[in-house]
Amino acid sequence: MNGTRTIHDGRARRNSCTIAALPALLALLAGCGDRQHQPGGAPGDGGPATAQPPAASAAPAPAASASSFAFAAASAHPAVPTAVPAASSDVVAGASQRYDAGPSVIASDSIDGAALRKRHIERLKADSSPVTVLRGEGPLELGKRICEAVVPRRPAETPVLLKPNLCGFDSVKDPAKHKGDDGVTGRITQPEFVRGVVQCLKARGHTKITIAEGCGHSHKFWKDLVQRTGYEAMAAEEGAALVAMDDDGVFDVAGDKPGKPLAIRGIQASHVPTLLMPKVLAEHLDRGLFLSLPRLKMHRYSVISAGIKGMQGTVMLSDSAPAYKQKWRMHRELKQYLDTKAPGKEDRALYLASLRIFAERMVDVLEISTPDAVLGDGAPAMGGDGFQVLHPTAERVAVGGTNPVRVDRVVAELMGVWNSPALARELGGHRTSPLIDAAAKRFGLDLKATELTGDGADLLKTPRPVHYKAMAPFRLDWEPGQAPLPGGPAKVPEPAPPASQRAPEGEPDGGTPARPEAHAPRLPPGEQIVLDGKADDAAWGRAKAVAWDTDYAGERTAFSTRARFLWSAAGLHALFELSNAGLNTDRSKPVGEERKGLYREDCIELFLTPDPGAPRRYFEVEIGPFGHFFDIAIDRDARLEDTAWSSGATIATSQSAKDRTAVIEALLAAPGLVKALAPNARLPMNLYRMEGKEPRHYLAWSPPRTSKPNFHVPEAFGALVLDP
Repeated sequence: MNGTRTIHDGRARRNSCTIAALPALLALLAGCGDRQHQPGGAPGDGGPATAQPPAASAAPAPAASASSFAFAAASAHPAVPTAVPAASSDVVAGASQRYDAGPSVIASDSIDGAALRKRHIERLKADSSPVTVLRGEGPLELGKRICEAVVPRRPAETPVLLKPNLCGFDSVKDPAKHKGDDGVTGRITQPEFVRGVVQCLKARGHTKITIAEGCGHSHKFWKDLVQRTGYEAMAAEEGAALVAMDDDGVFDVAGDKPGKPLAIRGIQASHVPTLLMPKVLAEHLDRGLFLSLPRLKMHRYSVISAGIKGMQGTVMLSDSAPAYKQKWRMHRELKQYLDTKAPGKEDRALYLASLRIFAERMVDVLEISTPDAVLGDGAPAMGGDGFQVLHPTAERVAVGGTNPVRVDRVVAELMGVWNSPALARELGGHRTSPLIDAAAKRFGLDLKATELTGDGADLLKTPRPVHYKAMAPFRLDWEPGQAPLPGGPAKVPEPAPPASQRAPEGEPDGGTPARPEAHAPRLPPGEQIVLDGKADDAAWGRAKAVAWDTDYAGERTAFSTRARFLWSAAGLHALFELSNAGLNTDRSKPVGEERKGLYREDCIELFLTPDPGAPRRYFEVEIGPFGHFFDIAIDRDARLEDTAWSSGATIATSQSAKDRTAVIEALLAAPGLVKALAPNARLPMNLYRMEGKEPRHYLAWSPPRTSKPNFHVPEAFGALVLDP
């Protein structure tokens, strides 16, 4: 057994990945602060997901830009390039003067995602322009008027892309068998509304107008849909191109290849590292005018469907081929909720966790695919669930603006789900759509200050009716004059833990699933722990051990880990005992210096939230079996990673290669952590361990149960309880 002692609380401070440290928002734009674990970029560091190519023949991504390297140098983790489609891009060059959006973001057959995000985030943060609400008689008139009131003026030669909501329905139905309901009408943007916008643009002199949507279905489905809905006839009559933003083996080999998926560079650390962009959208974001034309409606999952949610039609992902069929991966965590849902039984916490990560992904997409304006078809708007239950509004309106987040805020109020206590009761405190909450926080927008204009603005001067049926088992139905809906807090149950963490059969567990707890007794004044890697101090005997052998998905493994905790005025004392340890460590590296990339070797990880009221801000401490370390402070809402943060750790370890064991003792004395230590405090915490080379094992005390290894799931944290 070899003992080592490492003291590193006085080491030189590191550069922080913050906005101040990287002017021009470089770190934020490159996705600083959001690290997803994947088998190729281990969960301990939150290494970005490795994008899978849409086809086996995909070529490697081009070299990263200078800005990408600047981010990599400031970050704790290497960037992993998104796969690039094999065929070359068919970029269309502009032939006349256009609105100058800056340098092109298209290079060869990939897109500079960091540059797009920089451009769009700066605009969204600065855009406090009014949202226009118009009342009218029908969709054609409202389409023309909202276009004239809202759409930025560009030179007539500027190409324009219109993206309606053409695919937001469950299935086509036989009206004769469904009381006149064809399954489509009421769910999609009406073709006459789009016609009105097209005619407005033509009156301004625009001659190159394209209508495009991505449905994630076959070419045959698309052709049937545009004929059935009247879009094909309308586009032909108005002289507008009508294309699908899908690469299905038909669009990508003919004509201008509008659905060809282009790789996006510089987004590896976002929630959507495998995102691809349709070529037609990239071209219009680069040198055209991009307008989103959603149908204003309630949505059974995202609460409302308008500017933010409408961007899901632009999504293609390289996780599998064909890329256009991977849209479901944007809300893949929802499957776990649906798989466990049964009549009279649901896991609401699991539902909320999936909804919040979906919201973050959609805001990531919005950052990259920001429309120049949103023109919403509410003639009429639709309450209900957006799919099976339709409840049209009494008024016919159009809502538009150049800031999609502010447009969504107004739409939410129009539909009765802005600042709603009744909604907050069901959605864990969200008083409106979590997509709006996530976007407002991301861009630092004060949505209360949103200005209204237009002849329909007076509709929001009085309480609005609400008719909403959610995917979770609740609905809100209220009209002015009725008694208020129930509001106030409602207890949201925790998601059920895996079987290995439930009470043994025959022992009561109260019938309520709970995340695991670790208890830390208080170390009496004057008593000390000698950090020598031997773990033989009497005080450790008073700390009850927690043990786990589960991986990130909750499956049992052959690797067991025990942990104990004590606390004192000096800080948090932690003891880890590792069995079946391979001691996979590069010992040529010094233990007294912080070790970037430690996650690639064997190590344990402690994630601890100092403020339970801010569960998405937490500390991460990685320690290897020979005393190597790495620590970082993370704010997922602000998308920041502070690598300059120090845990103030003193570490001692011992190992036995023969017995395949290791002991890690540590005292964490960071001021922000010590401040959180108080009698009866309950701090969100999770414990992890990385072990082995091939195969690599990602072990978790409170498994996040994600489809791929991902430790950065604060909704899955257990708790550290500080006993008096």
